[in-house]
Amino acid sequence: MDGILNIYKEKGFTSHDVVAVVRRTINQKKVGHTGTLDPDAEGVLPICVGKATKLADYIMNTGKTYEAEITLGVETTTQDSSGEVTARQSVDFNEEKIEQAVYSFKGDYMQIPPMYSAVKVNGKKLYELARKGQEIERKARKVEIRDISIIEFMPPDKIKISVDCSKGTYIRTLAADIGIKLGCGAHMSHLVRTRSGKFDISGSITLNTLKEISENGSLSTVLMPMKSALVDYKKIYVVDKADKLMHNGGHIFDYYFDSKSDMISVGDIVAAFDSSLMLNGLYTAEIDEDKKRLKIRPLTILL
Repeated sequence: MDGILNIYKEKGFTSHDVVAVVRRTINQKKVGHTGTLDPDAEGVLPICVGKATKLADYIMNTGKTYEAEITLGVETTTQDSSGEVTARQSVDFNEEKIEQAVYSFKGDYMQIPPMYSAVKVNGKKLYELARKGQEIERKARKVEIRDISIIEFMPPDKIKISVDCSKGTYIRTLAADIGIKLGCGAHMSHLVRTRSGKFDISGSITLNTLKEISENGSLSTVLMPMKSALVDYKKIYVVDKADKLMHNGGHIFDYYFDSKSDMISVGDIVAAFDSSLMLNGLYTAEIDEDKKRLKIRPLTILL
């Protein structure tokens, strides 16, 4: 049982809660998620099962899309509605000014991780320090807001936005920064993740639905194959002479590549298949210093 489940995480569950429920439901020990969603957030949470757990970090690298409700004029300790209110200010609900502030974040953006987050500083998670009442200086990190738009104006103090962003973007911090830009402060009052990489909300299932499907013995209908989750990666196929070398985790030189392989460059991460078209794992392309030839080196082996 190897593949990825497109789970709709409901409000109130932590990502670890979802993993535990899936593990019990399908009676599978090797289960992991591909990117944390806060307990108050809802939406797409891809869950890796079996050998697919080795792909979690690579699936996480893909972009994500969210719909967020932002409440203007109210700041909180956590930058979302779960925290304590720290400031209130009046709101000038000028739609043109709000649009300008929101759209100004499109593109690369230096974001300071919130104190209530799992980011580690000097080996300690920020939220552990925050719970002790400590706040420390955090370095800004570059994230990318690939697209951002206003879905709805909700006067007198709310807006709903859609955000397409890179891995590592905190939407609640984006909400707080929009509030700073407007001069009134803000926090994220609701969040739904509508897409994570190839996994869209339209194809997601709840934990209750998963239980029903599992009881009916039709789990394969909702378990995405590993190779489907890696569709955005370039692909290398090897000739049969290289199968044993590949299965043993060896480096594969370009003279073993089958003609149907994609053109690759140094630094590319590729999905590698043996001559029977079985997915072997993810490899990185590099130049061999001795032979001065292109080769692929295994990053994670699935067989």
